[in-house]
Amino acid sequence: MAIPILMYHQVDAPAPRGSPLRGLIVSPAAFRRQMAMLKWLGYRGLSLGALQPYLRGEKQGKVVGITLDDGYLNNLRHALPALQEFGFTATCYVVANAIGGSNAWDHAKGIAPKPMMDAAQLRQWVAGGQEVGAHGCDHVDLRSLSASQAQQQIGDCRQTIEDACGAQVRHFCYPYGSYAPEHVGMVAQAGFDTATTTRRGRGFAIVNTSADAPAKHLFELPRVPVWGATTLPALWLKIATTYEDRKGARG
Repeated sequence: MAIPILMYHQVDAPAPRGSPLRGLIVSPAAFRRQMAMLKWLGYRGLSLGALQPYLRGEKQGKVVGITLDDGYLNNLRHALPALQEFGFTATCYVVANAIGGSNAWDHAKGIAPKPMMDAAQLRQWVAGGQEVGAHGCDHVDLRSLSASQAQQQIGDCRQTIEDACGAQVRHFCYPYGSYAPEHVGMVAQAGFDTATTTRRGRGFAIVNTSADAPAKHLFELPRVPVWGATTLPALWLKIATTYEDRKGARG
C-alpha cells in the first residue's frame, strides 16, 4: 500500500518573483485548498507518529503524512488553522538551535530571514494537536561532518527540542535530505522512531519483510514535495499515482 508523506516548508505569502527558493513557500490559501481536497478525497492527514502504524503494516487506511520542515512561525499562524479545520495532524521538524531565531542557514543564499517558533509557540503547536520532530541542531549537511560531529547534531538536538516544546520528540528529518548509511544507524541509536528524506516517492507499508528490514525502511522514508506552484490536479497526481515514485527512481 502506497503512503504519501507530503513535504512542506513555509506556509506564507509568496516571496517576490526571482527570490531564491521561492517555490518552497505555499500560500495559506493554497495550503487550505490542499487540505480540503485531501479531506474530500477521503484521506486522513497524519503526523509521523500517527502514520507509523500504517508504515509498519499494522493498520490500513487511506492516509497521507503531513510534514513541515524547519519550524517556521508561519506554520503556526497559517498551517495550524487549516489542519485543525479538517481534523488533520502534522509533524513540524524543528532545528534545535534556531528555536526563537531565524533561518540562518539560508541567509547567505539571499533568502529573507523568517522567524522560527520559540518555545512558547512550539507548545501552542503541540497544544493544537500537532507533533514536533527534530531537524538537527544547526541545519547542517551531515555528510560534510565528521562522524562525531554528525552524531552530536543528531543526538543532542532531541533533548533541546523536547525541553522547548514539552513533548516527546520521536521523529527525525535529515537536514537538506542529505545523509550517508552510517547516519541511519546514528538516528536509530539516538532513540528516534522514523526519519524522513527529500528523496521523491511515496512510502509503502511493510509486508512480509525480514526482521531487520522494517528498521531501515522507517529511517529512509521518501516524501512528496509540495511547491508554491503545485496545483490541485498536480497534487492528486503526486499522491494517487506512481508519478513521484518514478521521479524518485530516476533521481
